[in-house]
Amino acid sequence: MSDDWLWGWHAVEAALSNPKRQPPMRLLATPDRAQEIEQRFGRPKALEVVEGARIGQSLPPGAVHQGVAMRIPPLEDWSLEDFQPGPGAVLLMLDQVTDPQNVGAILRSAAAFGAQGVILQDRHAPKLTGALAKAAVGAVDRIPTARVTNLSRAIETLTERGWRAVGLAGSGQRTLDQVMDGSPVLLIMGSEGEGLRRLVAEHCDELARIAMPGGFESLNVSAAAAVALYEATRVRL
Repeated sequence: MSDDWLWGWHAVEAALSNPKRQPPMRLLATPDRAQEIEQRFGRPKALEVVEGARIGQSLPPGAVHQGVAMRIPPLEDWSLEDFQPGPGAVLLMLDQVTDPQNVGAILRSAAAFGAQGVILQDRHAPKLTGALAKAAVGAVDRIPTARVTNLSRAIETLTERGWRAVGLAGSGQRTLDQVMDGSPVLLIMGSEGEGLRRLVAEHCDELARIAMPGGFESLNVSAAAAVALYEATRVRL
């Protein structure tokens, strides 16, 4: 099925470089890309040298595959206990963010700003393949991810372990830069349309808003995540 595939050079290269990945079941590449793969990784057993049109036939319409696509078993999820609440540590939690492009961009920002990981809800988050992996530009294999059934319980578990839960919401009394103090922080982002759900917000230690002096009160969730991670990085530095 198409949702088992990764495509795009950065996504495939990162997956092939990741020692935690199982070997690919299929690896389709144009002659030029096949040569790049062999130079970097040797010749994988699953490699098939084909034309670009043949690759497109295995993928959703319009997929920009850049001459390479791979079908590979999914990565193993991390557990909450794998994340250690040291000074300046940052975790990101997504409350029913469902758009693959947004989740991919958020993973990319999380990797760029040095977050420990990203926590997703099991039933309301896209698979880390396909368009999401393409948007993440290799970050799927560079940032640890955990999936949980119940976000509220996960927040309880993490706060008991020493994380401070900060939810991003326009109703926050303080701005994010005022809230960040260098302690281990779990930043929680709400969905594209509804924001944080009530029960998730109630489990936060504090709600904070992003300062927007320009007066425009709405940011795309992936842009908001990048700003939040930047603020966390400023405190850490």
